[in-house]
Amino acid sequence: MAVTVGIIPSIGVGLLFWFSIRAVIRADRNERAALAREDAALSAQDRAEAPDEPPAA
Repeated sequence: MAVTVGIIPSIGVGLLFWFSIRAVIRADRNERAALAREDAALSAQDRAEAPDEPPAA
């Protein structure tokens, strides 16, 4: 019984750490996806506004 009582706080701290890291990784993934969407939209807008010029040789 003493071993179980001694392990419970460690398991709790481990779960808190796991949830925290998981939240950080998900937030980073979502931020990168949002930036990629924004970059794609800006790139498409730039291509639509750019005049059709032949490439410089």
